[in-house]
Amino acid sequence: MTLLVILSTLALIIGLAVTYWLHNQYHLDIVVRPADESPRLDAPLLSVIVPARNEARNIRRCVESLRAQSYPHLEIIVVDDRSTDETPQVLAEIAANDRRLTVVRGVDLPPGWAGKPHALAQGVAAAHGEWLCFVDADTFVTPDCLAAIFGAAEAWRADLFTIMTKQTVGSFWEKVILPLVFLALSVGFSPRKVNNPARPEAVANGQFIFIRRKVYEALGGYAAIREHIVEDKALAERVKRGGYRLVVADGQAVAATRMYTSLAEIWEGWTKNIYLGMQDRVWLLSVGVITGLVGALLLPFWLAGGIAALAINGSAASAILAAEAVLLWAYLLYNRVRACRAFEISPVYALTLPLGALVFTVIMMVSAYKVLSGQGVTWRGRTYRVG
Repeated sequence: MTLLVILSTLALIIGLAVTYWLHNQYHLDIVVRPADESPRLDAPLLSVIVPARNEARNIRRCVESLRAQSYPHLEIIVVDDRSTDETPQVLAEIAANDRRLTVVRGVDLPPGWAGKPHALAQGVAAAHGEWLCFVDADTFVTPDCLAAIFGAAEAWRADLFTIMTKQTVGSFWEKVILPLVFLALSVGFSPRKVNNPARPEAVANGQFIFIRRKVYEALGGYAAIREHIVEDKALAERVKRGGYRLVVADGQAVAATRMYTSLAEIWEGWTKNIYLGMQDRVWLLSVGVITGLVGALLLPFWLAGGIAALAINGSAASAILAAEAVLLWAYLLYNRVRACRAFEISPVYALTLPLGALVFTVIMMVSAYKVLSGQGVTWRGRTYRVG
């Protein structure tokens, strides 16, 4: 029992240290706030490009939010990437009422290209702006978003300016899994390191990327990263390696995203992304899997076992085990409640921590298996074999 107490004490110290470190990793020092005034009338033309493949659920709200922008010089280009749902009809209806909207009918996917880079490249070919703004179809912006982003990008002298949007969740599984996913991503890519030109870390949020056209073209555009499934990270890496300024900021006040609405969508989306996004640091993915298994399986048994031992024999060692387990769980739940508050969901979901950790751990393992086995990843009806 003495050995068990020693091990549990070490586990408690490590657990508290790790969770404290994780909590302090994701801190965005740069915050984009709603613009106080519109840009000057001679502000440059912005080209907003939205890739849309079977986005009938989101595309109207996305485009209407872009049409409502206060920024004075704006063109909106939506690339209909071979949609088979009502996306083309919705776009045709909107385009009939706004000459700023151009709908590009996407062509078949050429060999060697991933779907999203190809759609975005087609959008750029139709664009005329000095700045290119890539916005996902499930992202919705406030009326002063582009004015605020343009001002922030100019103020920070950014060549690529990307924001972390507010993540909107609705279904049970979104609330259980997504807060843990974004915690894991923040550990992998500290914003402070990404924003430091002297550091090699680079990442961008494909939901909203703002880039100078001359920089995009100098780097070869999406043609240079045509095969990349995680195209946002690939673009950010090229920007930073090219000596250009990469900035990631908190944009929750000006943009929101609803990524997925069901467990099936979460499963497909993250098994596609998570391993490919972390394959340059597989060690970190391994740590994530181990941590997830500990959180999902070991810690609940530690808590239950410690309380049971105390109830059975009432020894001092049992009391220590139970107290340490309760303390660690209290700290974990406290941080999970903070995450719930950030996602604007009920604090009751903090109690789903073991379940969320288990599901996300399985997603990480399946994502790695799909790539390493050669099975490939799937997204929107397409399968990609990646090495």
